Amino acid sequence: MARFPGKVALVTGSSSGIGRATAVLLAKQGCKVTITGRNTDRLERTKQEILKNGTLESDVLVIVADLNVESDQDNLIESTVAKFGRLDILVNSAGGAFVDPEGKIGVNQGMEVFDKHMYTNLRAIVMMTKKAIPHLMKTKGEVVNVSAMGADHHGNPHFIYHSMPKAALNQFTRSAAIELIRHGVRVNSVSPGFTNTGFGTSMGIPDEIWSKMVEFMSSHKECIPYGAVAQPDHIAQVIAFLADRTMSSFIIGQSIVVDGGSSLLMGMDAHDVTGFMAL
Repeated sequence: MARFPGKVALVTGSSSGIGRATAVLLAKQGCKVTITGRNTDRLERTKQEILKNGTLESDVLVIVADLNVESDQDNLIESTVAKFGRLDILVNSAGGAFVDPEGKIGVNQGMEVFDKHMYTNLRAIVMMTKKAIPHLMKTKGEVVNVSAMGADHHGNPHFIYHSMPKAALNQFTRSAAIELIRHGVRVNSVSPGFTNTGFGTSMGIPDEIWSKMVEFMSSHKECIPYGAVAQPDHIAQVIAFLADRTMSSFIIGQSIVVDGGSSLLMGMDAHDVTGFMAL
């Protein structure tokens, strides 16, 4: 039985990774979906995956868009409502990580890199949410943001400018949730850990190096206690849960961490301390 019969979802960043997996899952469970990203070919692959599961072509809207362009944001919302007549679920999955053109790392990166992270990973999400609110209020709808495990409680020097807007996004989620639940709209987020997506490609990391990173993280339980990196479907399942008013109605303003246990570790837990702790 479909979980979302008659519902309409707009999933940003759905040309790959978590966004694609989420759009495919929501469509499989009854949603009409708008998929969007900047790459036409990748969006077409997402569309074909959706159609393979039996979704009607008329129930899928494909829009190429750059979410840092305000007119593209407007077009996404307006076109979705024009085609489907409503909007029930907004999944803010679009995001990215960017490298300094001079190869600098940490706090030495240029401010243009900082600005790019802030615009893509925070400002665009805030703007999309603001534009969707009038329509979500009509349907008593849902917003699910995609944050990151590294947003809270951990220093993250390698991805400092990526973690900062994600931390702000978690605060936006909490604050917007309090305001919007008064109008029947829920806002929550999911914070993935290391996930095997196109994240490396977006940073210009060669496939061979990315594969080595995945293998390293999977084989070191001091990194991921579960013993494997997440796949996009793992995250999509949690997003669908948060978008399902029947299943998660009392969850408001939360960021659900999906990281295989990584965030539970302290430094000492990476080592076997049983020897010197024995009496």
